[in-house]
Amino acid sequence: MKGQYLPASTLSGLLDAWSDGTGPAYRLLSERLRLLIADGRIMPGSRLPSERELTDALGVSRTTVASAYRELRDSGYLLSRRGSGSVTALPSKIEPELGRHHAPGIDTDGLYDFTCAAPSAVPGITAAVAEATADLPVHLATPGYHPQGLPVLRAEIAAAYEERGLPTSPDQIIVTAGALAATSIAVRAITQIGDRVLTESPTHPNSVDSIRRSGCRLVAVPMSPGGWDLPLLEATIRQSSPRAAWLVADFQNPTGWLMSAADRQRLAIAFARSRTTAIVDETLFELSLDGQELPPPFASYDPAGVITVGSVSKSFWGGLRIGWMRVPETLVARVLDARASMDLGAPVLEQLVVASLLRQRSTILPERRLEIARRRDALAAAVSELLPSWRFQLPGGGLSLWCELPEPVGSSLVGVAQRNGVLLVAGSRFSPDGGLESFIRLPFTLDPDALRDGVHRLAASYDGLTAGSPVRRTAAMIA
Repeated sequence: MKGQYLPASTLSGLLDAWSDGTGPAYRLLSERLRLLIADGRIMPGSRLPSERELTDALGVSRTTVASAYRELRDSGYLLSRRGSGSVTALPSKIEPELGRHHAPGIDTDGLYDFTCAAPSAVPGITAAVAEATADLPVHLATPGYHPQGLPVLRAEIAAAYEERGLPTSPDQIIVTAGALAATSIAVRAITQIGDRVLTESPTHPNSVDSIRRSGCRLVAVPMSPGGWDLPLLEATIRQSSPRAAWLVADFQNPTGWLMSAADRQRLAIAFARSRTTAIVDETLFELSLDGQELPPPFASYDPAGVITVGSVSKSFWGGLRIGWMRVPETLVARVLDARASMDLGAPVLEQLVVASLLRQRSTILPERRLEIARRRDALAAAVSELLPSWRFQLPGGGLSLWCELPEPVGSSLVGVAQRNGVLLVAGSRFSPDGGLESFIRLPFTLDPDALRDGVHRLAASYDGLTAGSPVRRTAAMIA
């Protein structure tokens, strides 16, 4: 955790079988610590235990720990600060790679684009546009500004929450120009400059950028090999008292994890105790690919303390640029005030289109899920066959595989793969504090043939990059 003390007992557990291998013990210890920092399992800015404390916890000599710490200092992964002890760091910033700002599908002609976790449009949008166009004349006599959203669309969104067991009035719905806009508005409404906002690591980078630009301080909590580390989250909430939290509980981007009902209830209680407003992104909620029963909405466990963000960008089409917030009644006026300084509402025609699609979601979405599941399975099979040293857990929903590489070469692989016609985003881009160099996110949004061809090129790129390098396995985030 950034800026917090890491007890020797916790660090010992993270180090696991660090002494397996050949070479001096201090070098094996230094290398394992370096990989944990580079992968984000130990956040930059964390204070490590003293040499004496770690010596006792590991049962090694003081010289071994002192030499390992010295190597980390020499390589820039550890800083010595008066009064703070040994604090972890990253030696340099990762330069922005292709995929951070490029336009997916526009400037990628002839390339296999694995940077964008968003599928193409569902069948039926053209008909929905025709229906919306027929309804449009009724609205042409008005100014066309709807800061809270068209009543017809808000009613459809509220009804969808009611179907999931979460009582919702249309007056609690605020329609926005996408989920990212909704997140920005919500953060602006409930925070002030300098407030702490808790989030996961890894997580969606554009939302992290938006929160940072609001002037808030991020508190990133690493996810565990099984998903959310509830004891760590609870401890972080108690220690940092964040004003807000931003989470993806449904098929988390990029890991694909689905938070259980028990964990939702436990975390909601922790937020309520600290008076932390949770902003929970449900953009991927509709993309359950294995027919599993989904937990209740996070807001069910604290209706007065949770802002829920939704969107049609993944379920129907990103080109519609329509999202929304479900806001506690006591916060609606404050959120609308915050929104007024950003925009005056989402486009009317697109709102009418989405209202039409939502009325048909029971017939449109099953086919959508079947197609995405087919692509997921094709990508998983290709990675398993062509990149057998990469590890991932098949997600039950969402749009991407979160792959762990044997070595921390994610940023280097981005450049090599681009030269071979494959566009990637390194795992470090999904870390609010750096690291995660042993991870790559692979969306399964291309058609199955393109996915397999892309993985062929990716495998050739990876083999060329790591030829002759010893294989190292880091502490896995995804088992």
